[in-house]
Amino acid sequence: MILKGYPRISESFISTEILLLESLGLPIRIFSLRQPRETFSHDHVKHIKAPVTYLPEYVWPNLRLLLQSNRMLWGRLGAHYARCLAGAVRRAWERKNTATVRHFLQAGHLGATRLANSSVRHLHAHFCHTPTSVAFFASELTSIPFSFTAHAKDIYTSEPDQLLRKIERARFVVTCTRYNARYLLELARTNGCTTPIHTIYHGIDLELFAYGPPQPPAKPFQILSIGRLVSKKGWDVLLAALKILREEGLDFRLTHIGSGEEEADVRRLVERLQLGDRVRMLGTLPHSAVIDHYHEAHCFALGCKIADNGDRDGIPNVLVEAMAVGLPVVSTRVSAIPELVEDGVTGRLVEPERPDVLAAAIRWTLERPEGLKSMLQAARARVEESFDNRRCVERLHQLLKAALEP
Repeated sequence: MILKGYPRISESFISTEILLLESLGLPIRIFSLRQPRETFSHDHVKHIKAPVTYLPEYVWPNLRLLLQSNRMLWGRLGAHYARCLAGAVRRAWERKNTATVRHFLQAGHLGATRLANSSVRHLHAHFCHTPTSVAFFASELTSIPFSFTAHAKDIYTSEPDQLLRKIERARFVVTCTRYNARYLLELARTNGCTTPIHTIYHGIDLELFAYGPPQPPAKPFQILSIGRLVSKKGWDVLLAALKILREEGLDFRLTHIGSGEEEADVRRLVERLQLGDRVRMLGTLPHSAVIDHYHEAHCFALGCKIADNGDRDGIPNVLVEAMAVGLPVVSTRVSAIPELVEDGVTGRLVEPERPDVLAAAIRWTLERPEGLKSMLQAARARVEESFDNRRCVERLHQLLKAALEP
């Protein structure tokens, strides 16, 4: 497994996937391009047995190491290495992007120090940008086949020709929503590519996120929102909706869990909208703490939108988790969210970037608890039907098991 960072709190679906694959008997090694950024991890990570190797993240601080290992691989591979290097340099020149050379050097280091003469027979990368670039070059150098899982941001902020190149060379591609799969299939088929593309939802642990009775109505209403503080999550839209609800006299409190590069901007917006007494931001928390907040809230809200750079969510796992535990959800018709949330059936869904309709949907959810029972049961049934992570991972296990067969 080639990962951008390991372990990461915001990517618990990857560590859970690895743990479940191990439980099915798949031997795994983890190669991470970054050291962990958080000081803690989810509890299940400690049960993962896979050895972890951290590759040099940057070129200049590790130039001597990268050159030594790549020179070693060049000595082993001779003209084949030279051809691969020339192709990477040519690609970097065409794209005017030195990151291509960095990815090649990381792949060469991986090939020289961990893959050469090893038992590794297949490479699988998570995210189709940097990790798959490294997997692509490592496969090219060592002839070990590769596959990758594409998610959301990595798909829609990637150059189509670069993405197509990776799809063409991969043994198979996995993505986490039907919405993503349609995009990738269209890109592939338009260019005559026949690489298999599979939709496998991330899924969640249904025992960890157990269904429980909803909180009885009480004021102030408790609204919960979880996610990274980045543009595609639509925090500006949600906060604008909360300002409308405050002006309408609704008594509520919002709890936000998560962190991100736009945290300072979001905090300033909270103050500008005079919501400081209604909003608390708790930062990143482990699952054990997050679950308590799910059970204490009356409503879960997420104002997802398409960011200016094309970035968008797939199906946010937090929506799946909220629905699993019996918390009513309100979100937007963006990307693959309608594959999970059906308006009026399993939750409330509104058009993106419409604070007024988002506010109305939140208010409807909070003030009609007696009418939510069938919706909450249908939401749990939807999760059990398609988002049980054990069944989801079994499908990936079959793909990887087939890839390991002689």
